[in-house]
Amino acid sequence: MIAYIEGKLTQKDPTFIIIDVQGIGYQVRISLHTFSQVKELEKVKIHTFLHIKEDAHTLYGFADLLEKEMFLHLISISGIGPGTALVVLSSLNPVELRDAISAEDVRSIQAVKGIGAKTAQRVILELKDKMKKELLHASSDSKQIFAVTHNSIRSEALTALITLGFTKNVAEKNLDLILKSNSNTLTLEDLIKQALKMS
Repeated sequence: MIAYIEGKLTQKDPTFIIIDVQGIGYQVRISLHTFSQVKELEKVKIHTFLHIKEDAHTLYGFADLLEKEMFLHLISISGIGPGTALVVLSSLNPVELRDAISAEDVRSIQAVKGIGAKTAQRVILELKDKMKKELLHASSDSKQIFAVTHNSIRSEALTALITLGFTKNVAEKNLDLILKSNSNTLTLEDLIKQALKMS
């Protein structure tokens, strides 16, 4: 229904953004991959998917068409809803996910929070032929490492993990373990990705 939204970014969070389009603010749920692409931008064009349930209309947004394509593939599989699909795309970027499915790498997919062995096998079984046939190209991730204090990065990461389904206690424990063992500066995305792998 809504193919994309283009406008001014008024709020950026690792799990959602708000885009102002001529005075109307659209709240869009995003993955960590999309956050890493838009976090430095003031204006964006986000490809979207509108998910309609009885009690909610939710917009999901993607920095590139490859990510949207992978999202749609994931939610076509029984047992994977939009929320789980976003967690998958926050743990593995679209290219990594496509490659894992093509290579039938169950372990990488199963490492994602909320994905068990059976679901990982179902993802590969149902999508591997599509992944091998489709020549999907996405722009490569350009990672910008920037210095940020542990306290503010921990706070943002904690909020994102709770939104993605972690309990506060588990999220805090995981974040503290990661920050303790990493003396070098981590980006917010790296911190969340590492915490997702600890589930």
